[in-house]
Amino acid sequence: MAKALVVAAPSSGSGKTLVTLGLLRALRDRGVRVASAKVGPDYIDPRFHEAATGRPCYNLDPWAMGEALVRSLLAELARGADLVLVEGVMGLFDGPRGARGSTADLAAMLGLPVLLVVDCRHQAQSVAALVHGFSSFRPELRVAGVMLNRIASDRHEALLREALGSQVIAALRNDGTLAWPSRHLGLIQAQESPELGSFIAAAASRVADPVLLARISELALPVADAAAPRGLPPLGQSIAVARDDAFSFAYPHLLDAWRRHGAALSFFSPLADEPPDASADAVFLPGGYPELHAGKLAAASRFLAGLRAHPGLVYGECGGYMVLGDSLTDAEGATHAMAGLLPLATSFAGRKLHLGYRRLQPLAGAPWARPLSAHEFHYSTLVSEGAADRLFTARDAAGEQLTAMGLRRGKVMGSYAHVIAEAP
Repeated sequence: MAKALVVAAPSSGSGKTLVTLGLLRALRDRGVRVASAKVGPDYIDPRFHEAATGRPCYNLDPWAMGEALVRSLLAELARGADLVLVEGVMGLFDGPRGARGSTADLAAMLGLPVLLVVDCRHQAQSVAALVHGFSSFRPELRVAGVMLNRIASDRHEALLREALGSQVIAALRNDGTLAWPSRHLGLIQAQESPELGSFIAAAASRVADPVLLARISELALPVADAAAPRGLPPLGQSIAVARDDAFSFAYPHLLDAWRRHGAALSFFSPLADEPPDASADAVFLPGGYPELHAGKLAAASRFLAGLRAHPGLVYGECGGYMVLGDSLTDAEGATHAMAGLLPLATSFAGRKLHLGYRRLQPLAGAPWARPLSAHEFHYSTLVSEGAADRLFTARDAAGEQLTAMGLRRGKVMGSYAHVIAEAP
């Protein structure tokens, strides 16, 4: 079994993703069998991790998953690896209101040490007070080392090191050339740019010091073994899964759970006008960026015809749910006909953020019976809804009742929620 370490930061935007990617590739280049995980429901960062390591990256979510599932997923990553780096989400202690779910919660649950990445652009000796606060705020949490990021000069570095002493394990200069473009849901997806390889290589060059890499391994602690639970039951025993730039938000741990239940998965690309396997028991349209490809999807006649004719269960979430509707209006205001299988019209022209964890109770006809943990993150708005059965009742992370989510018409169903696991 491998050892593991959590890479966290005082706030979002501190550079922890770039540091994590650099460490993953630099360790791999030195022959370390390194794997990774991402705290929380993020779909985008894990694909960058996988590009850096060549291994699967799982989400570990202390709010959405029971402790047994979190431990089993970390143990699965640790098998055949020497080291697992777990990238945190937002600031170390940030999470859902009134509930467990922060990076600190995960580190405390698993007994893992934390490497704190601090953005030093606007401070000098005051960094000591910041690090002291983060190190002492929760006594059960161990901040094992500090990585200073975005340092301006030799003098700046000297001031920071004098203030922190031996807690500093590395100091990285500010490098404005290392930036990755973003869009409304986060970074541009890893697979969308031919520059990905050079970007990760450049990130690795910043942290390639052998002494630093050895220190990273020294700070990590062993991962406890844990048996894999069966996880969320599959939609069917054979499932056709949409997979391309428009439908890329499928959790690997969820697909792996379906395989453990004995389901066979096949994949197809709606953007390449491929229909789902007509012999499959079910079709899964995950989320992604259909709003960026609405015209191409509307013209994908083989895909749409295959979807409409499919005899099995058809399930879509978030972007996949939008494609099951009657129409999708893009950011320029152009309206595109979609599959017409559910009575809804959605629009990206009047953007509004919908964000947060959801606790779902499936209603009659839903593909699952037990309560679910899910996450909602989209900017599209609902223009209209017609007559159909609701799919879930919903509460937020604080337990507040929300309006019912999703629609179902016969075997076709979906919602804006990304299902993560059975509720712990």
